Amino acid sequence: MRDLPLPTLPFSDLRALKTERRPGMTPPAVLRPAPAAAAPARLDVSWARHEDDVREAQRLRYQVFAEEMGARLSVPPGAPARHDIDTFDAFCEHLLVREVDAHGRVGQVIGTYRVLTPAAAKQAGGWYSETEFDLTRLRGLREQMVELGRSCIHPDHRSGGAIMALWGALAEFMMRNKLDTMIGCASVSMRDGGHFAASLWKQLEQSHLASIEWQVRPRLPLPVEELRYDLVVEAPPLIKGYLRCGARILGAPAWDPDFNTADLPMMMRLADLPSRYRRHFMGGQ
Repeated sequence: MRDLPLPTLPFSDLRALKTERRPGMTPPAVLRPAPAAAAPARLDVSWARHEDDVREAQRLRYQVFAEEMGARLSVPPGAPARHDIDTFDAFCEHLLVREVDAHGRVGQVIGTYRVLTPAAAKQAGGWYSETEFDLTRLRGLREQMVELGRSCIHPDHRSGGAIMALWGALAEFMMRNKLDTMIGCASVSMRDGGHFAASLWKQLEQSHLASIEWQVRPRLPLPVEELRYDLVVEAPPLIKGYLRCGARILGAPAWDPDFNTADLPMMMRLADLPSRYRRHFMGGQ
């Protein structure tokens, strides 16, 4: 759930076709959303099946996080150059969206999320978010909770329906596997020194803070009191989209020095989806 400078997109007619369910907790093989009226290009949404698919996502992540956002990425020894790779990737499901041209040819990955399921989190030794936050209060949710991470969209496709297609596939995945809660870190740039992030947190604390029983604590807190936090700011578009879907802020932001971001812990539960989003993503279920 890392934030990028994406537009908040209108709801378009992106209805995933039903696919045959594979045994166990595995994602559907391919979801092909219908094209949005305002965007003639078709989108192909699928779950990575091979290492080559994952490598495509990791190359896109490197382009966005390192080249565009200036993150200092730490990769495992022997990792291929110009890829964003960490130890959690091997345990995650990787959701990919590609554009399909007029001749039906599927192009390169233009958007991605990675998803860490409850079983995979146990194998990985925990959630990525636990490297930044104490998640003790969420222990009662873990059996039906997934973690979203490393979301990004290619800069040439941020005015289209890619993010909506990804969200539709995520909703289908949650329902298919009887999961009900999503968590993740929504990142806010600190290129201004952190004043925007501090001000955003203070605003969202008043309007979108989760109940005390779900609140978490950052391991390396953003020093809000040392920053300006009285600016009137607007949430970045991806965070705004999460909030419109009923997401809640779980507590104060952590500081991620490698990405130079302030990370807000967020939680979104399917039960909290507003009715119009429920109809769009879940067919009214």
